[in-house]
Amino acid sequence: MYSHKLLKPDGRPLTLYSRYPIADNIIATSPSNEPVQANPHLRWHPLRGEWVAYASHRQGRTFMPPPEYNPLAPTTKPEFPTELPPGKYDVAVFDNRFPSMAQTAHDPPECIVETLPANGACEVVVFAQNAQASLSSLELEHLDLLLEVWGDRTRVLGANPQIQYVLPFENKGVEVGVTLHHPHGQIYAYPFTPPVPARMLSMQQEYYEKHRRGLLQDLIQKEIADNQRIIYQDEYAIAFVPVCARYPYEVWIAPKEPVSTFMDLTPEQRWGLAKALKTVTLKYDGLWNRPFPYLMAWFQAPTDGLGHPEAHLHAEFFPPYRTSERLKYLAGTELAAGMFANDALPEEKAKELQAVLVNIEEPISA
Repeated sequence: MYSHKLLKPDGRPLTLYSRYPIADNIIATSPSNEPVQANPHLRWHPLRGEWVAYASHRQGRTFMPPPEYNPLAPTTKPEFPTELPPGKYDVAVFDNRFPSMAQTAHDPPECIVETLPANGACEVVVFAQNAQASLSSLELEHLDLLLEVWGDRTRVLGANPQIQYVLPFENKGVEVGVTLHHPHGQIYAYPFTPPVPARMLSMQQEYYEKHRRGLLQDLIQKEIADNQRIIYQDEYAIAFVPVCARYPYEVWIAPKEPVSTFMDLTPEQRWGLAKALKTVTLKYDGLWNRPFPYLMAWFQAPTDGLGHPEAHLHAEFFPPYRTSERLKYLAGTELAAGMFANDALPEEKAKELQAVLVNIEEPISA
């Protein structure tokens, strides 16, 4: 992996990543030269026991621009700069212009509940320069690089003592609220471990203390033995519809042997995950022969400097469709009670995905 660090005209950092050497003469660009003045803050929710972020400046963020004004495409006209400079590279990472958290946040307002500055980080990860690409269309070597990039960003962000948890994710499709179609994801780096991964880690730690083995590690072995819901597997990685899926087409991807973070992956595990990731996204797009929307989140250990042998790096996909034409809306039992109700058995949806034939070695024209 090659990387090249730059500074945008508005002061935000930009890091370019590539499978090949990057030219030294690339100059960072930005849609605006004005420094980002975001000052988000957190308010404590006493009934739920969790923090809520407030970032009113995000109301003005970019929303569905026409293709000729794509801010994530490389700049072609210097008088109309975008977020990305021209040049040869594969992946770009930069600070979000409209962050929900910022390491420079300060002086939160006084409220009747506790408040704190939202001292986290929000990065944009542009997966490819081609606006028509998607994870399913990228070469395996490109996906392998992306996994390595997520590891590097975990290392960089986690080195800040303010940061306690690094969460890479991708929102794909208007059905999940995407406002820019160019292939990209985000990384949120939190000053605490958020509620969902905190709950997962608590369950994994409890299991590890009792069995001295990983909870997800043993679940994966049970899924392999049951052999009903597996979408992809090789010696190092696996993708499957979990037996406990909350969404009809939910899929998990993980290395078979537990590693705590992206930084701990071996080259073989990373390559296996790249193949699993391409298989899953190709099957999603091939299911109904159209781009398949989802939220993909990668869960790993906190960056708190402590050992986390219980943690098992993995991705979870949350697709919004329950059939080709019907969305699964989160309603009373999900949002109010926190208990999901799935209208389809995981085994049924796994069979649908298993029946989609894909070739992960064949290049996809985007």
